[in-house]
This record gives sequence, structure tokens and C-alpha cells, in this order.
Amino acid sequence: MAEPGTGAAGGGRDRAGNGTGSGGAGDDSGADPPLPRGENGVEGRAIRVGTRRSQLARIQTDSVVTILRDLYPDLHFEIVAMSTTGDKILDTALSKIGEKSLFTKELENALEKNEVDLVVHSLKDLPTSLPPGFTIGAVCKRENPLDAVVFHPKNCGKTLSLLPEKSVIGTSSLRRAAQLKKKFPQLQFRDIRGNLNTRLKKLDEKEDFSAIILAAAGLKRMGWEHRIGQLLGPEDCLYAVGQGALAVEVRAKDQEILNMVSALHDTDTVLCCIAERAFMKRLEGGCSVPVAVSTLLKDGQLYLTGAVYSLDGSDSLKETMQTSVNYPHQNEDGPNDDVQHVGITAKSVPNQAQEAAENLGVELANLLLSKGAKHILSVARQLNDTR
Repeated sequence: MAEPGTGAAGGGRDRAGNGTGSGGAGDDSGADPPLPRGENGVEGRAIRVGTRRSQLARIQTDSVVTILRDLYPDLHFEIVAMSTTGDKILDTALSKIGEKSLFTKELENALEKNEVDLVVHSLKDLPTSLPPGFTIGAVCKRENPLDAVVFHPKNCGKTLSLLPEKSVIGTSSLRRAAQLKKKFPQLQFRDIRGNLNTRLKKLDEKEDFSAIILAAAGLKRMGWEHRIGQLLGPEDCLYAVGQGALAVEVRAKDQEILNMVSALHDTDTVLCCIAERAFMKRLEGGCSVPVAVSTLLKDGQLYLTGAVYSLDGSDSLKETMQTSVNYPHQNEDGPNDDVQHVGITAKSVPNQAQEAAENLGVELANLLLSKGAKHILSVARQLNDTR
């Protein structure tokens, strides 16, 4: 199943253009500095990095490994690619498969068996509760988290509002469809599966779709930003929890690897994603129900907007809350070093700030639950199961 890579990462690509950037470590004033030679406990052995086989996954993994190579030039990194359940089942909507770890299970199995030492994921693919023994040891600087519209060549220059009535829009996301059905009732939405290459080929070579909706981050990392015909701001479409961020998953008790990857943390991204993941976890959401978010961190204040939707978007709840995350970094020795917040271990980020972000997500979810979110999500889940 596993396919060792060549070990060459990055290929001279611009790391910032791949969405992680050198700022993933350098922008974080509280981050641990790179460990001196001989003190990280991993010198002299190959560090095996697990990833999915798709082109986008490899580009994302290469960008992370490039930064690690810069930080630890004496270490050797080997990329191990493998297929996941989500890669193999391409004829069924993601929301119908019912598997919480569609794109992560096989990689986590390899991590558990010590076949790899760390795994690079799109954070939005990781469930809010990780299997025992695992943690997210790094959350890299976030790329643009917004959704983007890619139009069929015959519709270049248009926007969704200018497409003819009953134009078909491709998306495998219940979240996107629920929001856009309400905003653009004249359009039709249909499932489309496959990696980015496959979906763009289906769009360009057939007449089935007038446009498809994809994550802007993936298009940019692939070098296809020119295909973006329309960016959907939060007023049009709130994005998925963790969208645009890369996560590095490790064994929770592997302190050597955990210390090594912790330099990749980007503080702002960590705090935004903790709030988002806490919101989803409290709602017990996932890909089978439409849950959406938007976050902003400005002047020490973290703003979180969260929403739930019925499948057709006709019923929804949306609220915004904020909290201060302006806490100084303290060197906290002892068990607090390994405290996880919704699966994330971030020793370089002030623990009080992480707690505030997690509490914000929980409190916003509780507010929506008090207004009837549980009923909306229950109905959406039932309807999706019967489709």
C-alpha cells in the first residue's frame, strides 16, 4: 500500500505560494527555536512523512517537508505516499459514505505501526476527535480559506448570479450546496467527486456542469489560481472548519517528533482553528451535515461566526461571538506541555489563549443549540441518509 517517495520535496516551489510559507514558524514569536544538532533525538535516521497519493496532497506535503529541511538540515526526510478510503470511493458523495476518517484512516494506521513518523493532512479532513494516541503536532500558516467558483470555459467572465436559470453547479459539499441553494435558487446543484484534476477535467471536457465549487487554497497550491472565476466571501458562503490549513499529525507520546514539528505552528491559525474545531465538536457536526464557519483574529480579539443549515438552506441559524486571546507566552513545564485542545498540541502557543479559543467555539455552539440547531442538524442528517 505504501509507496516511498524520492525524498525530494518542494522542487524549488515557492513555499509561501503553497500556503505554508516560512512564516509557519518564523511569524510565531513564542515558537520553540529549531533544536540544535544532536538534541532532537532523531538525528541519524530517516524521518518518514506520510501523505495521500494525490497531486495536491504531495504538493502540500512537499511544502511542509521543505520547511522542515530548512529548520533541520542535518535530518533526512522520506515521503511515503498511500491511498485512502476517500481516494478509492469516487462514485458516492462524501456525505453518504458515513466514514469519519475518509482521508486519514490508512495514514493513521501507518503512523500507529511506526511505518511513518508524521503525516501531513488538510486540516479539514481531520475529525475533531482523533483516535487515542494521536495528536496534531503542528498547524501551518493558513492559505486563503474561502470557496471559489471555477466556470466552464463557455461561462468565463460570468458570476453565479449571471448564469442562466437551471444551470448545474457541481459540489460534493452539503455545506456549500445548502448556503448557495438559498442565495441562488435559480441554480441546480449536483454532486461531483474526484481529486482536483478529475473534477476540473469533468468540468472542462463535458457539458454536465456550468461551474464547480472548490476550495481556493487547493487551486492556489496547484498553481491554478487563474481558474478562479469568483471568490465566495463569508457573506456568500461560510467555509469549512479548518479549510485552507495544513496539519501535521504525530504519535502523541513521540516527544522527539512532536518537538521537531512544533516549530511549524502558526499562532493565529492555531487559535482560529481551535475555535472552529471546538464549535463543530460541540455540535457533533461532520461532512454529513451543513456546518460552516468564519474566523478573524485582529488586535488580540478572536471573532468566530458559525452557522448550521438545513439541506436546502431554507432553515438556518448563524451567530457571531468574540473573545480576547491576548495572553503572553509562558514557559510551562510539566504535564501542561502536552495538553490537547480539540486534538491540537501547541506548546509554542499560550495555553490561556488556546483555552479562550476553545471556550469561544463551545459557547457559540451552545448559543446555536439553545436556538434549535440540534433539530436543524438532526433533520439534515436524516434527510441525507435517505437520499
